[in-house]
Amino acid sequence: MILAKLQILLQPIMGCFRSIAVFLLKIIFIFIIVSALSVLMFRWIHPPFTPLMVKRMIEQKINGEEIKWKYEWVGLEKISPKLQLAVICSEDQKYLEHYGFDWEAIEKAFKQNQKYKKIKRGGSTISQQTAKNLFLMDGRNYFRKALEMWFTFLIETLWSKERIMEMYLNIVEMGKGIYGAEAASMYWFKKHAHQLNKDESAAIAAILPSPKKYKANPCSPYICQRKEWIKQQMNYWGNKIDYNQYKDEDEK
Repeated sequence: MILAKLQILLQPIMGCFRSIAVFLLKIIFIFIIVSALSVLMFRWIHPPFTPLMVKRMIEQKINGEEIKWKYEWVGLEKISPKLQLAVICSEDQKYLEHYGFDWEAIEKAFKQNQKYKKIKRGGSTISQQTAKNLFLMDGRNYFRKALEMWFTFLIETLWSKERIMEMYLNIVEMGKGIYGAEAASMYWFKKHAHQLNKDESAAIAAILPSPKKYKANPCSPYICQRKEWIKQQMNYWGNKIDYNQYKDEDEK
């Protein structure tokens, strides 16, 4: 008798929980479909801007600065292979091998960040940085990181390594208000992206961790030292990049 009365009392509450659960499942399903379609769309479509670009312009406006936005899309074939290799050597040397995540680098970054609270080390791959720049804004919280991982999984599944590199080198921040290889090449070296030599490519790659803080030309002692290290790594790679190296036979 008591149990029956309790069930009657709980029915409205259970019904409410079921409604909330159904609603949340619908939201998750819609998000999965929309995000997957968005990533698939950008397999062929070039973005006119990114959330980070908008955020930077808002920051400039709030700070009373002149709005600076230099961005020009070019195909991967118009970006120097030396710059493509330089960013791999600088940012993600397992880029051609992994499927979006370098778990060893992530673990090292986590341990270092736990030990040195004030000095943050990043473990993000080029794929993760592409996902973050194209679909999200910068920031550090678990929810944003989860979204970044989801979009990284999608672009690694739906895009080729060449497309990921093309997207990355066109939208990544390469200076204050400077986005992409073409704009950065013209700004830093007064030449087109396909004309960059090894030294210039390494200089641009060297500033990527903090592009608003550092200059590619002229380079500070720290950036010059980092540039030489990148060039050394490029030598180890034989100064060339082969996107087919780790592909399965049916992908080549």
